Amino acid sequence: MSEQERDGGAYGADLGPLGAESVQRMRAGLRQIQELHGRMERLLDAILAISSELELNQALRTVVEVSADLVDARYGALGVLDEQGQFSDLVTYGVPDEVADAIGRMPTAHGLLAELVSRPRPMRIDDVTTHPAFRGYPASHPMMKSLLGVPVLVRGTVYGNMYFADKRGGGPFTGDDERLIAALASAAGVAIENARLYERIRRGAESFQRSLLPELPDMNGLRACARYRPSTAIPPVGGDWYDVVMLPDGVACLVVGDVMGHDVRSAVVMSQISNMLRVIAYELCRPPSRILARLDEVLHGLHGGPMATVLVARLEERGDTEWLLRWSSAGHPPPLLVTDDGAAFYLRAEAGHPLGVAPDLPRPDHEQVVPAGSNLIFYTDGLVEEPPEGIDAGMADLARAAAELRDVPLEEMCDRLLAHRGERFCDDVALLAMRVAAPAALRS
Repeated sequence: MSEQERDGGAYGADLGPLGAESVQRMRAGLRQIQELHGRMERLLDAILAISSELELNQALRTVVEVSADLVDARYGALGVLDEQGQFSDLVTYGVPDEVADAIGRMPTAHGLLAELVSRPRPMRIDDVTTHPAFRGYPASHPMMKSLLGVPVLVRGTVYGNMYFADKRGGGPFTGDDERLIAALASAAGVAIENARLYERIRRGAESFQRSLLPELPDMNGLRACARYRPSTAIPPVGGDWYDVVMLPDGVACLVVGDVMGHDVRSAVVMSQISNMLRVIAYELCRPPSRILARLDEVLHGLHGGPMATVLVARLEERGDTEWLLRWSSAGHPPPLLVTDDGAAFYLRAEAGHPLGVAPDLPRPDHEQVVPAGSNLIFYTDGLVEEPPEGIDAGMADLARAAAELRDVPLEEMCDRLLAHRGERFCDDVALLAMRVAAPAALRS
């Protein structure tokens, strides 16, 4: 007897038709378990990916893409509801951008969507056109048949809903599909809740930080503009500041600085240093190096010398058509000068040592002639730090951008200099810019 016949006798003839059918069912069951195990692994990977993603929109996009893949859906969407129950954001899958634009980016809560919003529980429909709440599709909307929808809930609060349509392989959505999507919807809800909590913290911290920064004074006709941008990291407060002090001799004293550290204490120390510097600059009315030296002495005596970088400058008239910039730096990035012909260059000179290092060491002063029509830009390193490229690449980008924007209104220039970095800042930014006219024109 052959081996094949022995196997057939053992597993075919001996078991009979019912035994062979049981083996087939067992094999099918094992395949289902293997498939379910694979889906669970992908589910866990997706939840980990969502948890590690700091950008909310990208996290929600990850949720939709992974969910659609897990349930083999052709189309998917995640709608975010605001506190008034209206859709404030929508992330889609499987719908081309031009189609989404034609439909309208924000859905309206009516029909089946109204069912999901008003009755936040899972919904599985094999044919949406037969459902009593179906109101038809808007123009340009893809025709869909089956639907799986689940609410995005966290502790009873509805943050939105997820819905998927039309399995690629055909057939209806299953209970396993529903349970997988419900798990990912919970992860999406936590991401949305955390993002809203972060935004409330960020707004409060930014308001606190801005309350510590000064209003720019009347500068005898000189035009200046200042901007502050908090870090997008937590905590969104830090020690960056700008200031302008009109001295008794009529000269504008320009200041930009950065207390080392990134927390509320840094912001408080920043406020203390800024106030001390104002008083010292006004009373001494001396070269910037003397102001920094005296500030370092006072800080060392009162606070043990907090670490900070600061740049102090005086902008003095030099005849009828030019200015003279005198400055001293305590380890701060150099000013950027952009002339009216588009030349942009950093005023690189000995940077000196930061405050809090060695108060007894001498500090040098530097000078630069500034032609009328030029832009002067003072900034903190958050504006030019671009990991992983490094600060040199960031400074080169800032110089190019400032040269291109030299003729736009000063306020617009400052806004666009911030915007050229994008939406994410690894550190907070203080920016002070001046556009200088001819001294004679200001006196006339």
